[in-house]
Amino acid sequence: MQPPNKRLHAVRKRPRFQMTRTVMALMLREMSTTYGRSAGGYFWAILEPVLGIALLSLIFSLALRSPAMGTNFALFYASGYLPFSMTLQTINKVAQSVRFSRPFMAYPCVTFIDALLARLILSALTNIVVMAVVLTGIMVIFDLPLWADPVSLAATVGLSMLLAAGIGTINCFLMTSFPIYEQIWAIATRPLFIISGVFFTFESLPGIARDVLWYNPLIHLIGLMRRGLYPTYDGEYISMGFVALIGSVTLFFGLLLLSRHFKRLMES
Repeated sequence: MQPPNKRLHAVRKRPRFQMTRTVMALMLREMSTTYGRSAGGYFWAILEPVLGIALLSLIFSLALRSPAMGTNFALFYASGYLPFSMTLQTINKVAQSVRFSRPFMAYPCVTFIDALLARLILSALTNIVVMAVVLTGIMVIFDLPLWADPVSLAATVGLSMLLAAGIGTINCFLMTSFPIYEQIWAIATRPLFIISGVFFTFESLPGIARDVLWYNPLIHLIGLMRRGLYPTYDGEYISMGFVALIGSVTLFFGLLLLSRHFKRLMES
């Protein structure tokens, strides 16, 4: 007969690759519920940013002779819209992960970490595909030089996912604890589309506005994206360390809050 402490260790020890299998299962469930079982759901995931970029390009091309950077309206607004949309969508996905996977939390093999990772990874993969398809399509359709800095684009995606993981995890705790916070978050983030640099460049702003908006991490991500698509753009204001710090700190406190209060959240 095994000592009690050894029996307890045997019970708590997760099977090999259990976490990987659990995350994959949650990702497959997410794919079937969000995008459906047909290709039409994934087609809409690409069509939505295409329509948004096309609308922005049409509206501003009627009022302006050229965009704030380069000569192509579609590429300029895509360089702002894609990282903005990727980050905000992933934040919302991660924030709702525990609530979305609540029925499976009764199983001992499923943890809130599995739910967070499943939604984060699936959102990252989906947005990478969407970004590649949209940017390649713009360059081919408008006969633009097929140039890109893969390091800057990879840094944009990586930092965007880190920031989304951090803020999304904090929001996951707050939205699960206080349902009204979801409406507060939705209202508070609406102005971000205007003040994050989707329509303009950071350098074109007056000094006071630059001093304030520099603390918006999204404006750094959009600038980094444009650095990866415009060979002459340097973006001296961009601070990858600032974005990484915001993402890391919020992720730490979000995981801390969830780990300490997860049982209470599931019972509420």
